[in-house]
Amino acid sequence: MRLEISCQDRLGITQDVLDILVEYEINLRGIEIDSSGKIFLHFPNVEFAEFQHLMPKIRRIEGIEDVKTTPFMPIEREQNQLRALLRTLPDPVFSIDSRGNILLVNEAAVSSLESSQDELVGKDIAEFVKGFNFGRWLDGKQVLAQTQKVKFIEQDFLADILPVMVADGEADSVLAGAVLLLKSEYRLGQQLTVFHQASGDSFNEIHASSAQMKKVVREAKKMAELDAPILLVGETGTGKELIARACHQASRRGGHEFVVLNCASMPDDMAEQELFGYGQGAYGQSQAKSGLLEQAENGTLFLDEVGDMSLSLQAKLLRVLQDGTYRRVGDTRELVVNVRIIGTTQKDLAQMVVEGRFREDLYYRLNVLSLAIPSLRERKSDVIGLAEHFLKNQSVKLGRRPPKLNKSCVDFLQGYPWPGNVRQLENALYRALTLLERDELSKEDIQLPDTMASSSYFSSEVEGTLDQEVKRFEKDLLRRLYPTYPSTRQLARKLGLSHTAIANKLREYGISKKTVKV
Repeated sequence: MRLEISCQDRLGITQDVLDILVEYEINLRGIEIDSSGKIFLHFPNVEFAEFQHLMPKIRRIEGIEDVKTTPFMPIEREQNQLRALLRTLPDPVFSIDSRGNILLVNEAAVSSLESSQDELVGKDIAEFVKGFNFGRWLDGKQVLAQTQKVKFIEQDFLADILPVMVADGEADSVLAGAVLLLKSEYRLGQQLTVFHQASGDSFNEIHASSAQMKKVVREAKKMAELDAPILLVGETGTGKELIARACHQASRRGGHEFVVLNCASMPDDMAEQELFGYGQGAYGQSQAKSGLLEQAENGTLFLDEVGDMSLSLQAKLLRVLQDGTYRRVGDTRELVVNVRIIGTTQKDLAQMVVEGRFREDLYYRLNVLSLAIPSLRERKSDVIGLAEHFLKNQSVKLGRRPPKLNKSCVDFLQGYPWPGNVRQLENALYRALTLLERDELSKEDIQLPDTMASSSYFSSEVEGTLDQEVKRFEKDLLRRLYPTYPSTRQLARKLGLSHTAIANKLREYGISKKTVKV
């Protein structure tokens, strides 16, 4: 039987309780006093009649507030929890006393040593774990946690050796022993493999609450399984590279390199060197240099802003897409490469083909699988979710709690046109967070150009008449919406026009399923 006694903190109250047990000649098996001051008693079961007299007598002691039976003592609960924890751990665990003798082992250790608990308890740990001087460590002036490479069952293991300290008074503590956790090289390898594995869904990093982005992610997942080139079309900052990386990771090429070339950031000859490399003797170099194509072997080559490639470089890229061969700059030897190409552009490549600024054959080679990435102003329902996601991630890096968005801030974020799209949103929030001294983010904390709202759809350069500029805007708008609303009736409902008016405009601007990838 076990009793739990709630009582006041009074000198001698425990002795008064023990005196009653002596009076009834009850043999006490155990007594505990927990941190809250409760007294726990463990004694053999007593007769019911005797128990009826015992309980009221304990309750009448001055300072006793309550007496009730309890199924276990605190130490019994802790021991059972510890045993359950040790039993389920897959790695060998030893508990030793301050002299290095084994007190407790788990089933993994027993199984590894092909012994029983009784055979191991009381033995010196040094008999089984070699390569670390436990005696010297336990006798040291300052016993600190250690991680050491040791030998166990004639194999290399990594041992976490943790001291067990017991409080001795209010401030001091004494060494009671230690706990050893052993991990084999195989188990460490398993854990590292799991740690470095990509997420089961590589698209988890893409925030998609809006119908537009859900559609993009759904189609991107299907495209990732194929091996044809992908062309991602959208404004700057919409997350085209994030989607490209997700497609790469979800593909069969995910275990190989994802190599990036920004076609708009370097001169044509420099881009050619980076892409194809150069042969020995080229540019006066004594050694040949591999290009990004070789580095991306069996992986993915990401061509950012492919519309900025020169016609000369386009012709060389076309050959790679056609037969998988190319030559390094200044070399006559042909090389064969196996890569998947994902390209991005914010330009109208179809119009560039018409104008002769982009090769038609390359356009159709790249545009096998295409995705139109909507701008942030077209997916307003994603704005707040993205904002909270960025604030959470940035707050972790800055070591602070994420601030809340008040109503003025929410309204402002949803109403702003975001010409720089997701990238601009992330940068604006990062700046606001680094300067914020409160736990709430308001509209006043976010500094953005006011003029953007009136000019977000238009280029800063106006080249024609008002009528020409209106037609250019109208054509651009229809080309953007057509992939999402590919029938004239759907598009007419979206824009509030008649079916006939939309059909005439599509015909006027040459927009159809043949000229715009749906």
